[in-house]
Amino acid sequence: MNPGANNNTPDPASLTRTQKLAVLMLVLGPDSASSIMKQFDEKELQAVSAEMAKFDIVSYEMQRAVLHDFAQVAVHASSSVTGGSHVVRATLEKAVGTNKASAIVSRFGGDSDTADFMVPMIESDPRELLNVLKTEQPQTIALIASHLPQSQAKALLNECSSELRDKVIERLASLSPTPIEVMEQIASIINRKLGFKATRAISTTGGIKPAADLLNNLNRDVSKAVLVSIEERNPELGKAIRQKMFTFDDMVLLDNAGLQKVMREVDTRDLALSLKKASEPVKAALFGAISKRAAETVKEEISFLNAVKPKELEAAQQRIVDIVRRLEGEGEIEINRGGEETKSNEVMA
Repeated sequence: MNPGANNNTPDPASLTRTQKLAVLMLVLGPDSASSIMKQFDEKELQAVSAEMAKFDIVSYEMQRAVLHDFAQVAVHASSSVTGGSHVVRATLEKAVGTNKASAIVSRFGGDSDTADFMVPMIESDPRELLNVLKTEQPQTIALIASHLPQSQAKALLNECSSELRDKVIERLASLSPTPIEVMEQIASIINRKLGFKATRAISTTGGIKPAADLLNNLNRDVSKAVLVSIEERNPELGKAIRQKMFTFDDMVLLDNAGLQKVMREVDTRDLALSLKKASEPVKAALFGAISKRAAETVKEEISFLNAVKPKELEAAQQRIVDIVRRLEGEGEIEINRGGEETKSNEVMA
């Protein structure tokens, strides 16, 4: 026990606001907690740090109670505050993983994309879920995928054949709001096959953005093949999906000021890996957004990169793309999509 620490574990219900914050920071871990605590003023930082030091062990019951309280507060906060259920989900995923986070958020109605009836599907193995869905129409699979967390939807699509995957993505992009009655019927059938009873249903919408998000999270070759297939059958839909996507090759759509903001957060090795086999326009854009000295350092590191696995290169590029998406979501940068049609066609050709 730390000197001066409490000898008795407090009851979760009796925790003060500061103690709850302290528990939340401990649950999130050093990396995530540090980014949050940077926003605290000095007084808050000292108070929360002091409370964190008093806890040697945070019980499961206390973790659960604090996470639930945090989720409710965040979801019902003022709409003028950036965040809501997406922030709740992202934070909970850091703490307890994607599946548990989805279940927690769904239980208090804080997520417009999921509900209690989705919990069995979210917590099921993708192969098991696909085994149940394989006799359903692509439209039904797309509707289910639109309710799943990105990681779960990605895993489900990866289990699909290429032909089925193409159809599901196309249907997902074309989804419109679904009546509650329809969702009740679908939930009842699917959950019964999974061995669960549907308890609640909501209306939902798919659309271009969810389809683009899924493609962005799939393997690059798979994503390209799916998009090309959709464009062959439905050029307008394919174009609309493409315009909502952002890949590493799209870095040229950022102006220099935006690229500079992105580069400030990019690890040097990630930049070197990403640029090793990048197109010349992308290299020129990114090197132009950093100092000459930094550019020389990156070029030198690239020269030392010999046998780089494609997965390692793609992972580095994806980390940079994730930074771009986050900064765009925060309103820190803007992506100039005006000339995207021409550029994207060149990239995906």
